[in-house]
Amino acid sequence: MWRWSAMAAGWDTERRLTAIGRVGLSVPARQAVVDGQLRPGVSVLDYGCGRGDDVHGLQQMQVNAKGWDPYFFPGNAQEVSDAVLLTYVLNVIEDPTERRMTLVRAWGLARSVLVVAARLTWERSKVRGEEYADGVLTSRQTFQHLFGTGELRAFVEDVTGVRCVSAAPGIVYAFREDSSRIAFLARRIVPNVDWMTSDDTASAITAVVDYTERRGRLPRLEEMPDPLAELLGHLSGADLQRLVRRTAAPEKVSVGVNRTTLNTLLFLAVELFNGRGPFGSLPLSVQLDIRACFSSYAEACKRADRLMLKLRDDAYVRGAMRASKAGKLTPTALYVHFRAVEQIPTVLRLYEHCAAIAAGRPTAWNVVKLRHQGRSVSWLDYPEFDRDPHPKLATSYAVEMKSLETTHTSYTDSTNRPLLHRKHEFLAADDPDVPKYRRLTEAEVRAGLYERPHLIGTERGWEAELVRCGRELRGHRLVRRNAQEPVRQPEDQS
Repeated sequence: MWRWSAMAAGWDTERRLTAIGRVGLSVPARQAVVDGQLRPGVSVLDYGCGRGDDVHGLQQMQVNAKGWDPYFFPGNAQEVSDAVLLTYVLNVIEDPTERRMTLVRAWGLARSVLVVAARLTWERSKVRGEEYADGVLTSRQTFQHLFGTGELRAFVEDVTGVRCVSAAPGIVYAFREDSSRIAFLARRIVPNVDWMTSDDTASAITAVVDYTERRGRLPRLEEMPDPLAELLGHLSGADLQRLVRRTAAPEKVSVGVNRTTLNTLLFLAVELFNGRGPFGSLPLSVQLDIRACFSSYAEACKRADRLMLKLRDDAYVRGAMRASKAGKLTPTALYVHFRAVEQIPTVLRLYEHCAAIAAGRPTAWNVVKLRHQGRSVSWLDYPEFDRDPHPKLATSYAVEMKSLETTHTSYTDSTNRPLLHRKHEFLAADDPDVPKYRRLTEAEVRAGLYERPHLIGTERGWEAELVRCGRELRGHRLVRRNAQEPVRQPEDQS
């Protein structure tokens, strides 16, 4: 049997075969860019960079990125950097002790954040080879240890000694300072208000009024974009406050206060789930929201704690689902399109956020499924949701909240994919597409297409019912089928 031959540096020469060439950034690097962890002004070290494609891609984005690899770039320096990427490196190390020491070295080089990415257990079908130690020995004489989602996060937390965040499935962030972790959570949960463009004092005041109406409070100078702050620099705080109060619509400000209150409670509840810090560790905008919407930080935390307790109450969660103004409720779960998620009750938003922080929210999804029988969240990807009158399911990523076990199912190669009906029910009532989707549903009901619901959940069953009822779809219109037109049945490749 072929055996591993260890180098003096602790890296096996055959691991180079796992380094693939890429045209764009890898998924972990792209996620870190989207999350603001890799950006101009931040020094980045790609530790175990392979062929260096992420380094080149980041440099093209004006990011100060460098790479080190034991085979491709052994002469490059391993310098302490603001952010360190450890992308699909831990997978290829067959020795658990060496695997751990590699993570220790990477963490030691990270001044601010370590981004760890690994292949997950659901990819086992893509890895051809025999079981070897705690992984797979491939036909190319490479090794793959596939991590469970919870296993990866627990491993990084154990080595670094800090609370980590799952940014996406198989991608974990470890922050050197807890305040950085909290700021990351805040950006994900409490959305920033986009500032209106301003080029004179009048438009700058309009921008502040808009912020006040949407956030429910007057912004501080430190929160404003620099150009806007300069335009308003000649006004005193009292003058600006008087101008805003004279212009802002009270009813909009009231809605903004309610929205900010709920978002703050959501953030503080999630923070409890992931480890809550002192008031001074919170981002400035969150501190100001708390002061504007609550009598004290202690009161805000108590209310957030009660919200977290409600998440454990089955009856309360089911009641929240029944009362939700958005989403489709079934006997087992609530399904909500991502455009409507912010309109569901706060306890249900907390439900989804806790799952996302624990196991990572996938990058591709547009419908979330929240089970009320037990605690399980699934993110479903229907790529053609808006264009296809009955969109087909491409992937499903689910996390069971008690065990944090995850499952991933792909339907991309299936010829009989699950599909959706009654699309309008997944959205909020005020969504502009709802009337069009509802008209289609009503036409399908009149045509008798929903008389046998147990048959229409997949492509073949739905097509058979369309044929039975003499109908076909043209976009979001249901028309009579041309009797002379042959019926095209999907091939059975199972």
